[in-house]
Amino acid sequence: MTTTLGPVLPRDHGGFFSGKLSARVTPVDPATERLGLADWLFRSQAASIVWLVARFWLGYQWANAGYQKIWGSERLGFWYNNGAGVKGFATGGVAASHGATASVAYGWWAGFLHNFVTPNAAWIAKLVALGELAIGVALILGLFTGLAALAGVTLNLTYMLSGVAGVNPIYALIGVGLILAWRNAGNLGLDRYVLREVGTPFHAGRLVRRAAHRKAPVTS
Repeated sequence: MTTTLGPVLPRDHGGFFSGKLSARVTPVDPATERLGLADWLFRSQAASIVWLVARFWLGYQWANAGYQKIWGSERLGFWYNNGAGVKGFATGGVAASHGATASVAYGWWAGFLHNFVTPNAAWIAKLVALGELAIGVALILGLFTGLAALAGVTLNLTYMLSGVAGVNPIYALIGVGLILAWRNAGNLGLDRYVLREVGTPFHAGRLVRRAAHRKAPVTS
C-alpha cells in the first residue's frame, strides 16, 4: 500500500485533449497572478493620460462648486448669513428622514444633522466651501491626488446620506477610480515630484530619509 502526498492530477489518456489537461489543472497563486487591465489602469504611465482627463474634469467641478460658495452665486448661503445654505440643507435632510417616501434612511445620520450640523452651520459652510475649492485645485494640479479624491468621495457620501443624489454618484465613482490609481493618477502633475520627495505610506521619500539620517545616533 502506497501513500501519495499532495494533489493527485488526472491521468492523461491521450486523444484530442492530450497534453492540455495539465495546463488546465495548474494551480493559480493569487499572490503572483497579475491582472493585466488593472495593472495598466492603476500603475502604468500610459494610463496617466486617462486619469489626467478625469482629474481635470472632476477638479474643475469641485473647484467651481467651491468658487460659487465663496465668491459666486451661492456665497450668501455659505460664506455669509451664518451658513444659511448648510442649515437649510441639514433641515431638509432631517425632514427627509420621516414618512413613507423618506430619502434619508438612517436615523443616526438625521440625528447628526440635527444635533451637530444645524447649530454649527456657520463654520461648517465655510469649511465645505474651502474644502471643495481645495479638492478641485489639488486634483487639477495633481497634488496628493489620492488624498484629494478621498476627501471628495467623503463629501459625496455626506451629500448622498443626506438624501441628495444629483451628480454625486458620478463624482464618487470617478473619485474612487482616482483613489485606486493614486500611484499614477498624478504622474502628469505635481505628484510626480512631490511624492518622490515626501514619500508614500509604503516608501519613505527623500526628505523623510534625510530627516531620519540626521536624527540617527552616531555610534563610535
